[in-house]
Amino acid sequence: MSSTTDKIEGKANEMAGKARQAAGDATNDRGMEAKGAAQEGKGHGQQAKGELKDGAKKIVDRA
Repeated sequence: MSSTTDKIEGKANEMAGKARQAAGDATNDRGMEAKGAAQEGKGHGQQAKGELKDGAKKIVDRA
C-alpha cells in the first residue's frame, strides 16, 4: 500500500471509530464504545505507517 492510501484509510478508520464511540455513548453500549476506540487507534496507526513510509522515501530519494 502506498503512504497516501495508508493515510486515507487511517483517517477513515479514525472518523468511523469516533462515530462508533459516540453512538455507543448515546446508547450506553460500552462494547460499542470500546470497539470504536480500537478502530480509532487502528486509524492512528495506519496514519503513522503512512508518515513513516513518506520519511523513508525521502531518505532514499536523498541517497
